[in-house]
Amino acid sequence: MVRVLKLELRGITKTFGTLVANDHIDVVVEPGQIHCLLGENGAGKSTLMNVLYGLYEPTDGQILIDDKPVVFRGPSDAMAAGIGMVHQHFMLVPVFTVAENVALGAEPTKAGGFLNLEQTRKKIKDISDKYGFDVDPDALVEDLPVGVQQRVEIIKALVRDANILILDEPTAVLTPQETDELLNIMRQLKANGTSIVFISHKLREVKAVSDIITVIRRGKVVGSTQPETSTTELASMMVGRSVSLTLNKAPANPQETTFEVRDLTVVAPNGQHVVDGISFDIARGEILALAGVQGNGQTELTEAVLGLQERVSGSIRLDGHELVGRSVKQVLSAGVGYVPEDRTVDGLVGTFSVAENLVLDLYDKVPFAKGISMSPAKVLENASSRIEEFDVRTPSAMAPAGKLSGGNQQKVVMARELSRPLRLFIASQPTRGVDVGSIEFLHRRIITERDRGTPVMIVSTELDEVMELADRIAVLYKGKLVGIVPSGTSRDVLGLMMAGIAPDDGASQAPSTSRAEGGDHV
Repeated sequence: MVRVLKLELRGITKTFGTLVANDHIDVVVEPGQIHCLLGENGAGKSTLMNVLYGLYEPTDGQILIDDKPVVFRGPSDAMAAGIGMVHQHFMLVPVFTVAENVALGAEPTKAGGFLNLEQTRKKIKDISDKYGFDVDPDALVEDLPVGVQQRVEIIKALVRDANILILDEPTAVLTPQETDELLNIMRQLKANGTSIVFISHKLREVKAVSDIITVIRRGKVVGSTQPETSTTELASMMVGRSVSLTLNKAPANPQETTFEVRDLTVVAPNGQHVVDGISFDIARGEILALAGVQGNGQTELTEAVLGLQERVSGSIRLDGHELVGRSVKQVLSAGVGYVPEDRTVDGLVGTFSVAENLVLDLYDKVPFAKGISMSPAKVLENASSRIEEFDVRTPSAMAPAGKLSGGNQQKVVMARELSRPLRLFIASQPTRGVDVGSIEFLHRRIITERDRGTPVMIVSTELDEVMELADRIAVLYKGKLVGIVPSGTSRDVLGLMMAGIAPDDGASQAPSTSRAEGGDHV
């Protein structure tokens, strides 16, 4: 029987230099409760949990378990106190078995000091049977689906007698079906007395499973509420102002097809086909969204279009012109706008000013340059216009782009890419790490570009975003195209496709693939 524990965080403050990541946070997790910490990326949720798990020492404040103050000098202290944590990025060794991963760090031994994996296997089987995990102790972790790998992480915590389980953005890499399975597992754990701290920014999941929701904004608790609270109210608490969560868009008006991909294959340095014989089209005036769990070839596909991948075969044609073999500069000059998935690494030069970042791909062209000289006045004039048009919150056009918030950095990248006539617009993870209010704005700009008659390709691991923006949805799995379906396709069907299961052409739920009905022939 699990020993139930009460957890209290009292006045927790964590600073990094002048940055206050957590500001006098108070949270109480009652025994056997699912307590959600809801907030935008960068709100301070993960920092708070790293303090609780002993990865950070608090600058101020106390952690109490069963009303007794405790001090954690590291994760081992937290685990000894009955706290387990499943990180957003799994802490597993791919070439080890499940049993070896679970035993790692707390290796059971038998006489003579030899490793006793049989004991670990039995514990895994007992926990797996109890919660219906269906995990083979002798399976190699690298051979397991992502959802099962996450169960291994939970088993690791439970084997160490965790009474309080921290789940940090646990659905970020899961299909909808795997997400539903995880939520059921959380309910089972709760029923057995385990307390769960559930960190998330996904309103639908939070409302589905939480007993109480604490909202954190900019490192502070702004309030606690019940799961019955509307998504609109929760979003307003997260952002600090009212926001619209519904994107009103007119139906697409597809025109001629100007972007064509045929038999595209991208080979990684290790010889793996990370994109494997993909073909699709995008017409002017429509949005095709690429859906799938992160790591199924989406990144390599967009990089192939941009000329960033070297080992590419097949054809990529824009307006009848072949892009394969062209340099990045040539691709951009052909009218391709590109918002990369990691703005800080590939989208911005953080030490450059906002004004300079807004002309990164146009700095050598009229009116920003004449011969070998740039025109600072024209660069500033452009910046002033774009900052106003895209509502970029910045102290000035000359402020370093790296000092802006995530949402405003993304607006700078989007403003730069949409500030010239485009023949194709690609946005990869367009709202990752962006606040709810900025998401609303960026989505509207993407729809505006579609309505101008530009073919648009969106890559997103957020299924809600895909369903909101897309006119058609292409699902990738292990580098292959599972199928292309209309935007109205159910989450269940999309989830199965994300797991590699193509819709049955004869099944009633399988949508037509003709563009006239919102799809396309693959």
